[in-house]
Amino acid sequence: MLNIGILGCGRIGAVHAGSIDRLEGVRVAAVADAVPAAAEALAAKTGAQAMGSQALIASADVDAVVIGTPTDTHYDLIHAAANAGKAIFCEKPIDMSADRIRDCIAAVEVAAVPFMTAFNRRFDPNFAHLQARLAAGHIGEAEIVTILSRDPSPPPVSYIQSSGGIFRDMMIHDLDMARFLLGEEPATVFAVGSALVDPEIGRAGDADTAAVTLTTASGKICQISNSRRATYGYDQRIEVHGAKGMLRAANVPEHTVETATVDGFATAPAKHFFLERYEAAYLAEMAHFVTAVRNGAPLSPGITDGLRAQLLADAATHSWQTGQPVALT
Repeated sequence: MLNIGILGCGRIGAVHAGSIDRLEGVRVAAVADAVPAAAEALAAKTGAQAMGSQALIASADVDAVVIGTPTDTHYDLIHAAANAGKAIFCEKPIDMSADRIRDCIAAVEVAAVPFMTAFNRRFDPNFAHLQARLAAGHIGEAEIVTILSRDPSPPPVSYIQSSGGIFRDMMIHDLDMARFLLGEEPATVFAVGSALVDPEIGRAGDADTAAVTLTTASGKICQISNSRRATYGYDQRIEVHGAKGMLRAANVPEHTVETATVDGFATAPAKHFFLERYEAAYLAEMAHFVTAVRNGAPLSPGITDGLRAQLLADAATHSWQTGQPVALT
């Protein structure tokens, strides 16, 4: 039995606990949260023991930890877990600072512990199938990748102020997906952004509508567009155009019933929230983590994937702020 400790018992911690509950040979052994009531609630739901974060990390009854706490706590928790010899599953971003992520990489490498960065969209069944067909050469070499990601509504401005900005908070998922699909690292980044959804977001120094163009050394192009508003649901689409054809992953609707009348054809809106849209992805990524840790197999995406996505997000932010393309070294 693999025993997992969950650090952070908010929304994402509860999601991961639910995934673990659906897997064989693994259990939530302990939970911890800065808010004791949150830890007690998740402990009651999972049958785990609620304890302090340091006690959880030090516990001999915990084999691996899931870090779902606020980003500014990740650095210390990663170092503590690595020093304790625990396998680590960490939500993105690993840290807002690339240099601090490099410190985490060093700690993980010295301790030789497994580490997974939780870019769950790689595990979405539709996106994973698209990538597998692309890797198998079904449309030849990718030439243009198009990624669209739009939230139903913006978060509170209080969240925006501490989020690191749209490129680090929201688009970082799409930047990782670009790397996943392109098969090579972007060499240049050019970003634009505006505050069209909520002027308060602009006054907070962020954008709520953004686009990025990535170009690789061989000339492959990826176009990413983000918006904090989509009136028709949670918009998540990918298209890859290649030398021999095209692959496309469409939105996942609330249901598949189609109505046809004299007025035309009507279908259901896209699923409205990321938790329901990516439920299968959250389960699949946790299954990958559990299986790899148990079998001593490599984990992907790893900690260096977290760093590379953060560097792309940093470059996009800088490009937006300066109006200039940024070359990556």
